[in-house]
Amino acid sequence: MKHFLNKFYTKQASFYKGFLFIATIVLIVYLFPKGGVFKYEFIKGKPWQYENLYAPFDFAIAKTPAEIDAEKKKITTNSIPYFEFNTEVPRIANEAYEATFSTYLKILDQSSAGVEAKNFGRNLLNKIYRYGVLKESYVYDSKRQIFLNKGNTAKAVAFGQLLTPDAVTRLINNSIEKSEYAKFKSGFVALFYELIKPNVSLNQKLTNSSLENELKQVLLTRGSISKGSRIIAKGEVVEGDSFQILASLKAEYESQVWSDKNFYWIVFGYSILVSLALLMLLLFIRKYRLDIYQNNTQVTFIAFNILLMVFITTLVVVYTSAYIYMVPLCILPLVLKAFFDARLGLFTHVITVLILGFIVPNSYEYTFLQIIAGIVTILTISESYKRANLFISVGQITLVYIIAFVAFHIIHEGDISDMDWSVMGLFIISGFATLIVHPLIYLYEKIFGLISDVSLLELSDTNSKLLKELSEKAPGTFHHSLNVANIAEAAANEIGANVLLVRVGALYHDIGKMVNPTYFTENQSASANAHDILSPKESAQLIINHVIRGVEIAKKYNLPDRVIDFIRTHHGTSTVYYFYKKATENNETVAIEDYQYPGPRPFSKETAILMMSDSVEAASKSLKNPTSTLIDNFVEKIIDKQMENGQFLNANITFKEIQQVKKVFKRKLTNIYHLRIEYPE
Repeated sequence: MKHFLNKFYTKQASFYKGFLFIATIVLIVYLFPKGGVFKYEFIKGKPWQYENLYAPFDFAIAKTPAEIDAEKKKITTNSIPYFEFNTEVPRIANEAYEATFSTYLKILDQSSAGVEAKNFGRNLLNKIYRYGVLKESYVYDSKRQIFLNKGNTAKAVAFGQLLTPDAVTRLINNSIEKSEYAKFKSGFVALFYELIKPNVSLNQKLTNSSLENELKQVLLTRGSISKGSRIIAKGEVVEGDSFQILASLKAEYESQVWSDKNFYWIVFGYSILVSLALLMLLLFIRKYRLDIYQNNTQVTFIAFNILLMVFITTLVVVYTSAYIYMVPLCILPLVLKAFFDARLGLFTHVITVLILGFIVPNSYEYTFLQIIAGIVTILTISESYKRANLFISVGQITLVYIIAFVAFHIIHEGDISDMDWSVMGLFIISGFATLIVHPLIYLYEKIFGLISDVSLLELSDTNSKLLKELSEKAPGTFHHSLNVANIAEAAANEIGANVLLVRVGALYHDIGKMVNPTYFTENQSASANAHDILSPKESAQLIINHVIRGVEIAKKYNLPDRVIDFIRTHHGTSTVYYFYKKATENNETVAIEDYQYPGPRPFSKETAILMMSDSVEAASKSLKNPTSTLIDNFVEKIIDKQMENGQFLNANITFKEIQQVKKVFKRKLTNIYHLRIEYPE
């Protein structure tokens, strides 16, 4: 048991990666929409690349969305609206007719023609209310058929038979003018305006309910294909009916394959494919980014971002795949480039897109667009901490999306007449959503303890609290750190290392000297040396301890681990040679371990550059009457000695890059000492 626990402890990092790998696969497969995958890829307008295809089973041919929309539009246009006829209004008007007639046509009522006049008016009133008077105006054609509900009965009539208020006025005027009562027109008009009230209105609820029922009856299929029928021949262009039949077969196949019987097999297949994709990513990190592979936090961070993109995309696919291009997938390479490098960002982006290709419609088109957009993201974003660069890159990404989408549409349709311009809006939304990357990077820094260029830029400010304290307590060390930062920055730029990280590391690498500043040469006055009263061993320990004190101060001020690495490694395992030699000259029994820094040695290009820069800059102060030749030999001697001592064995820096760094140091020191070229005598 003890042996097992010891083995588990020593291998816990590997066990964790295995657990993370399996958990990521399980979560991704769980998030996938439940459906099978059609085994043939086909594109509208392109030839069928496979052998002749025959129907594996009976299936119906699905109508295209355009056909269904056209049918629904036709039904909506031809649907019969329902109007309600209020019978109470005509009844009240008829009851009030006698009294109202006597009021407005008193002379006519008392004459011998009164009975005929009343009958004329009543007949006209009944004529007006035969189909009723509309309460509102409606934009229906006069010949449009409608249903008029009177009580419990519904009668089909033409919409034009219903009277509008204007039509009522015209009917009254025309009827009176053509009768023998034309001279009593004003009285009759006043009479009808008093009696007639609108009594017909649209029954919106019943109309909508009827329309919905009709729309529900729209068939989603047209015809069927029998098992064994040839669907398409090899080389035949996929278009028209053949495209729709293939799309119908694909939909039917995917719905049938995902059954209870095949569920576990399909999940197993998905798991194998996803695990292969993630394994390639893990192997890439292990081979080319070993420092990231060995850091479980960073590996977890990468897995989390992949899961996040898969989660968001599957949500959109489940809700409506029409919005698939609204997902800002380019955030992934942006975030990974901000924390790691462009190569890892692009590789992870490609792996994620390949995984998403299982679940998105038009997978080839989607994969092509997203990979191209990812490449553009990596190529166009430099110095991401500059806001203007991000806006420019987002514009370029959006433009590439649009150009590629238009090109695909032209391939499929042959022209741009039926272009769905709303998709362009989705690309623009996706571009704007990409701008969330800056707050997202800040959030990741706090959660995962990572560091981005934005944070490095803030740390490089010499007015920060810690650097101001260094300048006050150890001004010589502060000046030395600035010089080291300048030459290290130039060297890093020359060999393509992280310039900003090197500069920040250089500014903070000697903060441990604040504890005992007077024991370091750059902070001593010419008249006194604090080491004169100490033994060589004590002096060496004070010098060596500035690394340990520096790490303690850095942690107190919450400096990122990547910056603390520079403090720990800037002397590697080198020897405090001055005091070691002094001890040997005094014939003391000397253990070289007492005069060596604890390490570790530099393990990256950046930390190796800082070690070289620190040694060269510090030692250059001892040069008297420097010349170009003297500086060249001086730089070669110092760096060659570090190489002989194996200080760069763990750093991924090449001999060629070290030679380039030497050239930069020689040039910078020559400029510092204002030397001219030496002319031959």
